[in-house]
Amino acid sequence: MTINSSLDPSLGSRFIKEFKELIYLAGPILGAQLASTGMGFIDTSMSGQYSAIDLAAVALGSSIWIPAYLLVKGALMAITPTVAQLFGARKVDEIASPVRQAMWMSLLLSVAIVAFMLTPEPLMNFLELDPAISGITAEYLKAVSWGIPAYCLYNVLTSYCEGRSITKPAMLISFVGLLINIPLNYVLIYGKFGFPELGGVGCGYATAICFVAMTLMMFAYVHFDDRHKAIGMFKTLELPNLEIIKDLLKLGIPMGLGIFFEASIFSAVALVIGKLGAVIVAGHQIALNFASMAFMVPLSLSIGITIRVGQAIGAGDMKAARFSSFAGIATTLLTATISATGMLLFAEEIASVYTREPTVLALAAELLFFAAVFQYADGVQVAANGALRGYKDTKVPMVIIFIACWGIALPLGYTLGLTNLITEPMGPHGLWIGLVVALTISAVFLTLRLKSLSSRILMTESKVASVQMAS
Repeated sequence: MTINSSLDPSLGSRFIKEFKELIYLAGPILGAQLASTGMGFIDTSMSGQYSAIDLAAVALGSSIWIPAYLLVKGALMAITPTVAQLFGARKVDEIASPVRQAMWMSLLLSVAIVAFMLTPEPLMNFLELDPAISGITAEYLKAVSWGIPAYCLYNVLTSYCEGRSITKPAMLISFVGLLINIPLNYVLIYGKFGFPELGGVGCGYATAICFVAMTLMMFAYVHFDDRHKAIGMFKTLELPNLEIIKDLLKLGIPMGLGIFFEASIFSAVALVIGKLGAVIVAGHQIALNFASMAFMVPLSLSIGITIRVGQAIGAGDMKAARFSSFAGIATTLLTATISATGMLLFAEEIASVYTREPTVLALAAELLFFAAVFQYADGVQVAANGALRGYKDTKVPMVIIFIACWGIALPLGYTLGLTNLITEPMGPHGLWIGLVVALTISAVFLTLRLKSLSSRILMTESKVASVQMAS
């Protein structure tokens, strides 16, 4: 797979080539994302068939542990640009060490998540939950916690493979995990084949077992596949190196916080909308659920952009890195146009898949208009952020996302939706306008940051080349 697309004289053919490379990388990543979402859907549906209380407990438990996990996963994504740059520079012998240190880092961070999941009672008391639900939720969280350390290790190895442009194994392993999850849920929820009947808690244990199984499969793949033998990942046991771990945390923590800030704002908006009644909550949830599924496409593309940019930088081709960055944003705009068009043309048909209630259906169809506009803003900002990760630029993007989400989206949305300070209260429409405006601002400033950073690097490279020629 070539990196130096800047040699092609035709801009159109260069873009087509970059487009193909990006889709080749992002396609399997999207497949893995869908498999992961499928596991959540299966847990929700199967626990719901057992009882409404277990469904509520599993849904609540997922909303508690997943944001904490995303924070750690974002930090572990530091491995992707690190490996990509080393691989692009053909420094294959230097790849194993940071990956091994990231494994130690993942175990350290997983301890924090597990400790949080084992002591959920303070949060339960703060939320004033029904004791029947909170008890099952607490047990569900404890069950899932058994698989968290393994799943963090799995993410390290997945990020390592992504850095080397190898994305298909994670997709295949994710689908195997999905297939394992279904019978495990059945056995543990309903107590089949001599196992105890655990209800929703059984989903937690099934998830933990799937995480361990997926990690073992990924370890086996990296150990035995010929493409990884030159790396020698498991040839030696490397003790923790605090300097390397510190560098990885400096790169990864802002990435994790950025993901957390963006994910948490949707939870905050859901809590605000929860005050407006069941019909509005249902309509909002339909629009958000469909928009979230569509978002998997630009999210997968952004990881592919990180890989392409990181490898180009490692190869010393800053022009190719810049081209990959903006070609990636253009590709994301193309996919956003497809998804937005679908939402605008088929809003009622989409909403009817979720509900037959006329008032809910009408509101969901209205909110899907905002979800369509949302595709462009969210797509550009996540693509630009993916390119900046390839440059290992993570602190400024984190600040931009924080200001956009918590400094603009929530205050503006709340003001438009629930107060008459600017106009008559707009309800959920106002909150969605706040999200669209904030993410548009985030997209603009992240793109400007990318333009400034890539131009500055190219200018520096040009000056160095001029000095070398003069000497």
